[in-house]
Amino acid sequence: MNKNIVIVYHSGFGHTRRVAESVAEGSGGTLLAVDAEGNIPEAGWNALDDASAIIFGSPTYMGNMSWQFKKFADASSKAWAAQKWKDKLAGGFTNSASIAGDKQTTIYTMFTLAQQHGMLWVGMGMMPSNVKASKRDDINYLSSFAGLATAAPADAAPNEMSEGDLQTAFLFGQRVRAAVERLS
Repeated sequence: MNKNIVIVYHSGFGHTRRVAESVAEGSGGTLLAVDAEGNIPEAGWNALDDASAIIFGSPTYMGNMSWQFKKFADASSKAWAAQKWKDKLAGGFTNSASIAGDKQTTIYTMFTLAQQHGMLWVGMGMMPSNVKASKRDDINYLSSFAGLATAAPADAAPNEMSEGDLQTAFLFGQRVRAAVERLS
């Protein structure tokens, strides 16, 4: 198994891109952006087919992934038909303006996509920061387990995101990298 990790993501306002960058930093992975029209370059499909792990990322809009990411997911049916992603590792992340924001629906939609492709899902594997002493910049403050969840206020610039969320993203990337290495 090669150790190539691809982070394929859509970002509408830059926040999800910032999370993707932190995941890439932690995993040593390569970023692959889904554009504003829901497309990736042809070489991107080859990169996904050659990857040992694919990490999905999308903002949560109106309770689910962006339409651009959904278009990408639907286009992955060609890889599905040929079973090109079967037995690869997968994981997912999302960002929304609200602390809850129904982000789990987005994560579960990514999980379902991975399962349809026959992929092996990597969850967070980290304890939440859920005691009275917890602060917003603590690790896994949003207490997500199935996938990485982050939040940035709607009027915040990407560079104003919670350092705890970005560190959690970095650690999630490291977790996926470690899983790839264990299975190599």
